[in-house]
Amino acid sequence: MHRLISDIQSDLAQRFGVNVATSADGVTREPGAYLILLNTAHTITLPITTLAATEIPKGHYIYAGSARGPGGLRARIARHLRRGKRRHWHIDHLTENADTLAAFPIPGSNECALVQTLVMCPQYHHPLPGFGSSDCPRCVSHLLQVGTAP
Repeated sequence: MHRLISDIQSDLAQRFGVNVATSADGVTREPGAYLILLNTAHTITLPITTLAATEIPKGHYIYAGSARGPGGLRARIARHLRRGKRRHWHIDHLTENADTLAAFPIPGSNECALVQTLVMCPQYHHPLPGFGSSDCPRCVSHLLQVGTAP
């Protein structure tokens, strides 16, 4: 499993020309977009009634988000990597239950472009329509699962 995580990290770093961050230390305060890579060894039940499905099976996932507010990428990534936070966004339910987390800050980018780039590759697919993209008319979801589609 650790080899697969390492392979995914290498793919994302190379594809987007950025380094992996396991903490917000050293992450720029510029605005932009980011990817959160997470792994869960167990199924996560989501208490989100607006989504069609309420379970995320164990596996590897990538979430794309934006950071345009105060503190930019550093502040948003710090929040996602922190445990014990108030659950505000869909992704908070996954980051609070993930076994491993890593971030890829991409200054000046936008999350929809990141998702569109990744779904062009057969190993990335949408497991749960609407997850993290309820305010986005363009994307099926901002959450991607790594692996073959069911």
